[in-house]
Amino acid sequence: MTTQAHINGLSIAEVAERTGLTAHTLRYYERDGLMLGVGRNGSGHRAYSEGDLGWITLITRLRSTGMPIREIRRYAEMVRDGSGNEEERLALLRAHRDRVRAQLAETAAHLDAIEFKVSYYAAAVGETDPDAELIAQQRRAEPSAPR
Repeated sequence: MTTQAHINGLSIAEVAERTGLTAHTLRYYERDGLMLGVGRNGSGHRAYSEGDLGWITLITRLRSTGMPIREIRRYAEMVRDGSGNEEERLALLRAHRDRVRAQLAETAAHLDAIEFKVSYYAAAVGETDPDAELIAQQRRAEPSAPR
């Protein structure tokens, strides 16, 4: 990146390339109140900072783990409002974390059922499944692992 790019910030095309999001999605995030405040360069075009990239990464992760847009918007509002609402931010993030943990436990249970079927059919055709043996060893070593 050139020195001029550092002075003016990153263009929407550069941010799209770096994040894997489309320019349309980035504009939507800004329009819908999910961004904290994207600057503009001298010609009025969006000029994203490294901080904006970090924020985009966070909200992308929140979306990817199922946080509703309205909750991300609320979180962004609280961050924009500044200090004094940390307990509310914490409660929102803890609630989301608990939902993600529950989803992970459910997914692990589904995977266990699939692993059982793979082992069953591998044995039925006279094969051994190296993944199944590795998983069995891990389960024996970690009795607290979700089953």
